[in-house]
Amino acid sequence: MTTPICDFVRRYEALRPIRLHMPGHKRGTDITEIPGADVLYAAQGIIRESEENAAALFHSRRTLYSAEGSSLCIRAMLYLAQMHAALQGRRARIAAGRNAHRVFLETAALLDPELEWIGESGSLLQCRVDPMALEDLFRSPGTAPTAVYLTTPDYLGNRTDLQPIAEICHRHGALLLADNAHGAYLRFLPGGEHPLTRGADLCCDSAHKTLPVLTGGAYLHFSEGCPPALAEMGERAMALFASTSPSYQILASLDAVNRLLAEDYPARILETADRVGKMKTALIRKGWRLVGTEPLKLTLAPKSYGWLSGDLAAVLRENSIYCEFFDEDYLVMMVSPENSAEELRTVSRLLLSLPRRSAITALPPAAAKPERVLTPHEALMQPFESVPAEKSLGRILASPSVSCPPAVPILVCGERIDEQAQELFRYYGITKCDVVK
Repeated sequence: MTTPICDFVRRYEALRPIRLHMPGHKRGTDITEIPGADVLYAAQGIIRESEENAAALFHSRRTLYSAEGSSLCIRAMLYLAQMHAALQGRRARIAAGRNAHRVFLETAALLDPELEWIGESGSLLQCRVDPMALEDLFRSPGTAPTAVYLTTPDYLGNRTDLQPIAEICHRHGALLLADNAHGAYLRFLPGGEHPLTRGADLCCDSAHKTLPVLTGGAYLHFSEGCPPALAEMGERAMALFASTSPSYQILASLDAVNRLLAEDYPARILETADRVGKMKTALIRKGWRLVGTEPLKLTLAPKSYGWLSGDLAAVLRENSIYCEFFDEDYLVMMVSPENSAEELRTVSRLLLSLPRRSAITALPPAAAKPERVLTPHEALMQPFESVPAEKSLGRILASPSVSCPPAVPILVCGERIDEQAQELFRYYGITKCDVVK
């Protein structure tokens, strides 16, 4: 497979040019839109060729590159959902799982679609959507969504079967949008678990999270069944929210990974998934409780083994093992083919060597079900003040910044802070919040 961006950069470097263009450091493969380099979001040359290579690999109608992660792609998806509704002569109404990334909420607050939260939250980071309940929502007068937005896999590695949800959406003329930031590699495993394969119309993948791509590299995919008009608006949607100075090094890394994915890298992904699967089996036999079904993510719920996640993370760090994330209840480790078999054996040996203790039975607080007072847009546009979380009872949240890592909001701006929300604030270490004046 061709790598036109990388080839261009190599040819340019070979000229040993006097660089009287950005960036200021004047070194390496970091360049700007000089002649021949093409222009992201108005691509007609080598960037367009490279994106077409990616589209062929992912079996999409069209794939666009992002140098600003899936965050940019999420913003573009919501704009395109607005345009889809406008083409139908309707106001956008988006039904979303409440474990959506804060970027979804921030963008919705700016674009101001109607929002409908769906699904059951077993915890802050999880959301289960019942297809039958979604069908009922479509059939209820005045509540039919123009788009459904789901996060799968979620941060813990739980996956939602999108196929029945896609069938419902398409039967009612709605889009299905998928935040697949953690699952770009799923396209290259057997079983067809990538959202595009399962019926999503628009999908974002963070290439940098699970593939050998520089941080910030991501994709916005348009499915073969996506309305062609939306695919034609894709670059405009991205450009509305993107920097006009994207990193060319990130673009080159997205270009370079195309060749890897066209050659032996899928086999390496499968081999690594098999290693992780065996590792999971050994841990379960030892008594560890695991969460999620994502093949390259290892999520422990260590309380049942008698360990607090923070204490377990500290033991890992003492052994030069750094996890992706931990909170009061979970510890997440993300694996890729760039992790050697010996590295995985080291992690496995350490976890299997830890003594089992008395189970810790303390449960996290139930997810909040607060009163909605203002729309997110109304709340975001109001004057606000920061107050201690313990003194926020009864106030209206003004900013979606109140969140537990990994950026899943405890409350949505415009909602009233109740005692349940305050309990969640305490549990997740939130000490301040912005409230409407």
